[in-house]
Amino acid sequence: MVSCWGSSFALRKLLIRPKQVRWYSEHVANGLIFDKLKGDYAGIVTIGLNRPQQKNAISTHLLQQLTKALDKVYCDNAARVLIFHSLAPGAFCAGADLKERAEMPPKEVSTFVTSLRSLIKRVHDISIPVIAALDGIALGGGLELALAADIRIASSNAKMGLVETKLAIMPGAGGTQFLPRTVSSSVAKELIFTAKIIDSQTAEKLGLVNHVVDQNETNNAAYLQSLELAETILPNGPLGIKMAKKAINRGVEVDLSSGLAIEEACYAQLIPTKDRIEGLQAFNEKRKPIYLGY
Repeated sequence: MVSCWGSSFALRKLLIRPKQVRWYSEHVANGLIFDKLKGDYAGIVTIGLNRPQQKNAISTHLLQQLTKALDKVYCDNAARVLIFHSLAPGAFCAGADLKERAEMPPKEVSTFVTSLRSLIKRVHDISIPVIAALDGIALGGGLELALAADIRIASSNAKMGLVETKLAIMPGAGGTQFLPRTVSSSVAKELIFTAKIIDSQTAEKLGLVNHVVDQNETNNAAYLQSLELAETILPNGPLGIKMAKKAINRGVEVDLSSGLAIEEACYAQLIPTKDRIEGLQAFNEKRKPIYLGY
């Protein structure tokens, strides 16, 4: 059972230009910053990785923090879009914390990887859109986390790769499944077999990221672009978006006829909703719809 948990962070925002912000903790919290944005961004939830000295490498503690943060999003009916981003300049996430890993007995390694795989699957399965803002390197488990997102936006200086075979292991937190579903299976095999690290421009050509933006002086260009994209999602019907995501995610796993049946079932759930009626009324009255999510 997912438990809802509460935690307060004193936050201030650094204004980059109107309606573009990046959030910081006034007390530098090592690990993770969770925030529900307000104003024009109400409905957007952000999870910011904040282990700058370790390039946001995923430790046991950070994994626990991520799990609790995701639990909170699952419990939040007002959440409309989730953004994963970094507060560590030059890094989204360098993967697992290898210094910690070196001290783990085999059983603990297995438990950790299983827990990380479970977290990443839950990121993929959550009903709202998820955006990963890659403002730097995304390696191993960091790229696996990004692959679980619906949309990936990378800065021009970002680099990424599933590099586990260099360590005589393999991607174990979803990489062997998410990557070939994002690019072709042959491209996925090449990237995994060679442990190649690619730049964001190459990633865009492969379809691994949706957009590449020039990095800025504050090292948060991908995050700002993610906010802008999330803002364009907010006015649309939340139930329609959730059902569309469900139909796409389930449909790609089956044959076309079964996928169309899934689409039909998802569409049928939207017909009796008040939001659908509101959308039609707003269109006829030439006004913006007010969607309530039911």
